[in-house]
Amino acid sequence: MITLAISKGRILDQGLPLLARAGIEPEEDPRSSRKLVIPVKGGEFRLLVIRAQDVPIYVEYGAADLGIAGKDVLMEQGGLNLYEPLDLGIARCRMVVAGRRDRAGHGRRPRVATKYPETTRRFFAERGTQVEIIRLSGSMELAPLVGLADWIVDLVDTGNTLKANGLVVVDHIANISSRLVVNKGSMKMKHADIKAVIDRLSEAASATRAQAAVGG
Repeated sequence: MITLAISKGRILDQGLPLLARAGIEPEEDPRSSRKLVIPVKGGEFRLLVIRAQDVPIYVEYGAADLGIAGKDVLMEQGGLNLYEPLDLGIARCRMVVAGRRDRAGHGRRPRVATKYPETTRRFFAERGTQVEIIRLSGSMELAPLVGLADWIVDLVDTGNTLKANGLVVVDHIANISSRLVVNKGSMKMKHADIKAVIDRLSEAASATRAQAAVGG
């Protein structure tokens, strides 16, 4: 049996149709089920439904053979001992630096609010900019409005929330999408099965992209 870890939310919503294209259909809907381990039709797989930040950890330590994780999570955790063979092309967004046009803070080190402190630290260090990082869990857009931070580093989809709060994108960090990650031990011990799953998901992702391109 192959265990695949996935998180609730946007990745699950967009991942379920992709998994179905690859012939991986859970016996019950993970979006409404209270179960954390859900069997898949045919008995070949089971799904673990866990927090987004935990998906790579479950895969790295072998509690799951495969996982679907956002690139933002993989970037933030860094140095993970796992394979990342496939960009599934779902849950797309951008990681950006944003702030007010009339940013204050001149004469002192800029403060940056984010739930991605390691990614933020690397980004500004690579540009030779010293910043003070403030870790928040949510409502990033509020931080510049009340003077807690000069900038935020966050994920942006349409940009409407930034605009509604008078914020603008000042720098682009990375394009984000969901990736398939694989435990290295599973790749060795279950190579044929894992390779078959990767191929099936690759075909499903390609079909999904082709359908989106023609507006279907």
